[in-house]
Amino acid sequence: DGTPFPTLFWLTCPLLIKRASHLESNGYMRVLTDRLGRDEQSRGRQQDAVYRYSARRDAHEVIEATQPGGAPDRIKCLHAHLAHELADGPNPVGSATLAQTGWPDCLVPCVEVPE
Repeated sequence: DGTPFPTLFWLTCPLLIKRASHLESNGYMRVLTDRLGRDEQSRGRQQDAVYRYSARRDAHEVIEATQPGGAPDRIKCLHAHLAHELADGPNPVGSATLAQTGWPDCLVPCVEVPE
């Protein structure tokens, strides 16, 4: 229904949401999970990102039990990892997702920024 569930970072760009959803429906989470399973260096960098996310999250009691889109070795939500990368990176899974989605190439902003 579009309501944010308890998460620290929430992806709001409609274009990135659509692109991340397309990647999820085409199995990109499995590709990244497999990469983490066979590449110790990637797994270590992702674990570092999860620990940094957890440390920042712990300051917010209401969402204390969450992790960014899965676990350090299993990818569950590309949207959460991409939001983490954009707001407080680095997040290797978020970075890989952004490399696939590309920066939003919007012709007009989806929000107005007051002057």
